[in-house]
Amino acid sequence: MIEIGAQVDLSHPAERVWLALTDRELLGRWFAEAETVEGVPDRMLLHTVGLPGFEANVEVEVTERQEPDLLVLACDEAGRLSELTCAVTATKQGCRLELREVSTHGAWSAEQHGPREQQLRQALTVRLPAILDWLAFQQVDLRRADGGMTAELPLVGVRGRAGRNPRRRRTVLAVVAGAVLVAGTAAWVTLPPDSKPTAAPAPTATESPTVTAGRTAVAPTASSSTRPARATASATTRPSRTPSAKPSRTPASAAPPPPPAPVTARYETESSRLFGYTGEIVVGNPGGAPVADWAVVVTLAEGTTVDDVDGANWRQDRRVITFTGAAVAAGGSRTISFDVRDSRPKAREPESCTIGGQQCAGL
Repeated sequence: MIEIGAQVDLSHPAERVWLALTDRELLGRWFAEAETVEGVPDRMLLHTVGLPGFEANVEVEVTERQEPDLLVLACDEAGRLSELTCAVTATKQGCRLELREVSTHGAWSAEQHGPREQQLRQALTVRLPAILDWLAFQQVDLRRADGGMTAELPLVGVRGRAGRNPRRRRTVLAVVAGAVLVAGTAAWVTLPPDSKPTAAPAPTATESPTVTAGRTAVAPTASSSTRPARATASATTRPSRTPSAKPSRTPASAAPPPPPAPVTARYETESSRLFGYTGEIVVGNPGGAPVADWAVVVTLAEGTTVDDVDGANWRQDRRVITFTGAAVAAGGSRTISFDVRDSRPKAREPESCTIGGQQCAGL
């Protein structure tokens, strides 16, 4: 006897969970499409071909029903027989749903057992809660009370100003404005005029310019026949022509080692579904040495949360998810798979994905 089991705590009443288990259309939204078998009211055919862990479609028949607590199904998958028990137990927050499948004839292979249990667990923890949230939203009464809204809205005023004289207020404002204008005019009148440099008078025939320590002064000569003195520029008035020190051209003793190749990441939406999707990130190391310190930071869309992660450690800060894990070998890669639950029926991909500050490819 081989057993497969999974359970989940749900924040919904047992009656709503029972509806998701027994309604054919709802069952097709969170597990597998179902069609009724003609002439047999309690028998259905589940289209499970292609789902992980399933090799053929499964024909199920209800053998025990205790609404809304217990549902037992006899399953036939191409001659492999099993019994599936769905037990619903009420809790303070809602209810707990436990599914247990036991083989009664034939057995699942090792390659089939693991994926089959993973598929069942993913359906319970990701897709079923999304459908239950959707059902709960359909049952919300958004209509207003019979009395309707008030026709008039209250006017909010400033207390104590209703009795003031508006003419007096205008007079006060005029006096204040006049005072500001007078003060501005007085400040403009008292400001000193802009000081402009006065040009020095041109030297006369009996005067010659003399340069003294970088400063020009006019000195009178003894007579008009004296030849004017030549201006001598001091050391401070002539710019230095001494060449500046040139950088040393001595080659470096050794070139620095090249930086290690950065770790890369590529994002891909592996599968989409109603109220969620499964994302996949492949972290690659193109360098020649293992990289142990890496982190992928994903910012989810508004109203989405991560329910399950495989292939990495993770922590969540509101909408920001940080994935870390073991070292990535040189030339190797690591795959991260995570399930996202979306509050809207149409799944929305993450807003951003980075590794080491670099954008992930594919997003």
